[in-house]
Amino acid sequence: MISKAVEMVAELMALSARTAPKGRGLDSIVIKVIAGEELQKLSRELRRLGEARGIKFYLRDAGNLEKSDACVLISCKALDHAGLDCGGCGFATCRDMLEAQKQFSESGSEKPFRGPNCAIKMADLGIALGSAAKTASLHNVDNRVMFSAGAAALSLGWLEGCSVAYGLPLKASGKSIYFDRPS
Repeated sequence: MISKAVEMVAELMALSARTAPKGRGLDSIVIKVIAGEELQKLSRELRRLGEARGIKFYLRDAGNLEKSDACVLISCKALDHAGLDCGGCGFATCRDMLEAQKQFSESGSEKPFRGPNCAIKMADLGIALGSAAKTASLHNVDNRVMFSAGAAALSLGWLEGCSVAYGLPLKASGKSIYFDRPS
C-alpha cells in the first residue's frame, strides 16, 4: 500500500515538474516515472557505471535506488534553446552553441552529460526539479535530487534527445535512507 501511495506522489511530482515555470513559456522538460523492475535496472546501471569509472558515490547511490519505492527522472532536451542569443551558455549565438554541442557529441565523450546547453533551459530544469522535490516534501515522502541517477538514465538511453538529467528517488519509511549516508 505504501509503494502505491509513493507512486501516486511520483505522478504528482511529474505534474509539478511539467507545470513549473519555463523561460519564454517553452517546455523542453522530459519526465519519466519508474518503479519496480525499471528502478532495479537503473540501480544496476548506476552500479555498473560506478565500478567502471571508479566513482564511489555512484555505488552508494545505487544502493539507495535499490531500496527506493519509485524514482522521478527529469531531463532537458539537448537541442532546445531559448533563441535569445543571450550568451549565457558561453557562446555568442544559439546556433554557435548547437554547433559546439554537435561536435562534443560526435567526439564520443564518456561524460555523463552532453553540453554546452542553453543556460535558460538549464534554469528551467532546476526549477522543475525544485517543484518536484517540493511536491514530495508536501506529501511527506523522502527524496533526494541525484545527479548520478540521471547519468544512469541517460546511459540506458531512456531519455532520448536529452543531454542533462537528474533523478529524484522516493522512499516512505521511518527514517530517510538518503541522509546519514556513508561518503
